Amino acid sequence: MSATKPESKNAGARRPLEGIRVIDMSRLAPGPYCSMLLADLGAEVIVVGGGRAGNPIATFSRGKHFIKLDLKAPEGREALQRLCRTADVFLESFRPGVSARLGAGYETLKEINPRLIYCSLTGYGQEGPLAQEAGHDLSYLALTGVMGAVGPKDGPPSAPLNLLADFASGSFIAALGIVTALFDRTRTGSGQYIDTAMIDGCLSLMAMHWPVWKTPILPERGDGLLAGGAPYYRCYRCADGKYISVGALETQFFTNLWTTMMGTQVPDHMDMRIWPDIREAFENAFVQKPRDEWTKLFEGKDACVMPVLAPDEVWSHPHIAQRHADSSPESVPVVPRFGGSSFRPPATNTADRSDEILAGAGLTPEEIALASPESERNRIPSRTWPPKMTSF
Repeated sequence: MSATKPESKNAGARRPLEGIRVIDMSRLAPGPYCSMLLADLGAEVIVVGGGRAGNPIATFSRGKHFIKLDLKAPEGREALQRLCRTADVFLESFRPGVSARLGAGYETLKEINPRLIYCSLTGYGQEGPLAQEAGHDLSYLALTGVMGAVGPKDGPPSAPLNLLADFASGSFIAALGIVTALFDRTRTGSGQYIDTAMIDGCLSLMAMHWPVWKTPILPERGDGLLAGGAPYYRCYRCADGKYISVGALETQFFTNLWTTMMGTQVPDHMDMRIWPDIREAFENAFVQKPRDEWTKLFEGKDACVMPVLAPDEVWSHPHIAQRHADSSPESVPVVPRFGGSSFRPPATNTADRSDEILAGAGLTPEEIALASPESERNRIPSRTWPPKMTSF
């Protein structure tokens, strides 16, 4: 059976967001990832670069069109407003007030285009004592209690890369807000303003965990049922130094896990008094065989046992390779699937298209030269990804 068949089904299909134009003035990672999600699903995304920050992270560039504008010049601000006249969505990620100073505040653009969906994506939101503070994913996790509940019990809190605040709480919630506002516009005819704060997303993601904090379910960081305390919901070291994950929370899964490994009477896995004994039994057992032997042993056993794969192992795993045959570390899958199959990732072309796109907005060559001067197009950005680092 060809692994490419599920991927090819939607190859020429209409994408759900075709016909939607997005003007993306965001920087760094959460905003560009949000607009990549929209571009993957067919939106026309025009990235407005320029200024010392330069272009967004190249990883999130697929399916987008790139221009440069000097937004400190009146001609650059006028060009941006001309683009927004025909746009459906405007996305920005500056600190509150910056876009307005660049002639791209919500009130200004709403007057130009009342149907415009305007999304601000920031760490702390548009108001409050911290609205103007700098921050990163780590900062937002710290402030919202997420980091206070994540990490080992006997070590410092740790962040799961920058996945939770930047992308889950920022990009995905911004994309949800944008798509929801587009849907609402079909009923009202009007656009609206979306204030997406990464701290808000973090607070929402913790909905299941707030009520059980300081209870046996989550008594403290690194302990309890889901945070590493339960011996059947954690990872174990194997004979080859690699790790296996065990997620046998429910009775039927724990029973399958225990009988497969131990072959003795199944203990009451919800009795916290015997957790240390269960943990020791698993530690002693898992260290006897390499990870992949355990993986094979538990195939089809319904015990929720999976290998902990390093990033460079993921794409060759049979399930990942079949489900995402056209994906790779350089080109992650388009999500979600529609009609039972995935869209192919759109092409990436980061060439400057300022002349073409601005001319399409009605600017003359003389106006384009003032709005998008060579000095702006050739500016060396202050930030790049990945940053240059000196190794040990």
